[in-house]
Amino acid sequence: MAFERMIKNAFEESRNNCRFGDTLEEIREIQDYIKNAKRICIPNKNGIKVEVLNKVLSEYDLPSAEILHINTNTADTSRIPALAKAYMALDQSDADLIIARGRLGIPGSGSLLIFIDNKGRILTAGTSPSHVIHKKSIEQAVYEEACEALEKIGFEKVEK
Repeated sequence: MAFERMIKNAFEESRNNCRFGDTLEEIREIQDYIKNAKRICIPNKNGIKVEVLNKVLSEYDLPSAEILHINTNTADTSRIPALAKAYMALDQSDADLIIARGRLGIPGSGSLLIFIDNKGRILTAGTSPSHVIHKKSIEQAVYEEACEALEKIGFEKVEK
């Protein structure tokens, strides 16, 4: 089943009150979308998150990402800053896939690392508590959030 067709079918099932949860076929479609992304962008002012995310993508045998140099500070004024950053990147690039990380919600709510497709639909995400709670480095937190997001949709690390 093609990605767009899968989304439409799930919508129709919901509309007709006959949707009973995700299917393996749907998860495979999301995996295929990520595997086949030609251009993956990460909105960021510096390359720290990009380096870590590319390490994770490599460990799961996925295409590498590139930095999209944009200042995302204004995203922090929104209700879901991580999603706002992703949408900013969507508007500033022709990427197939965007991986953005930022605050989950209000200050103190923790972090959200989100994967969205080229239409702004959420594919998967990983979260972590506020830094003052977990006390991990930014690199470790990003690494764990990215692994969580990928494993949530059935990806496994590849032995190299």
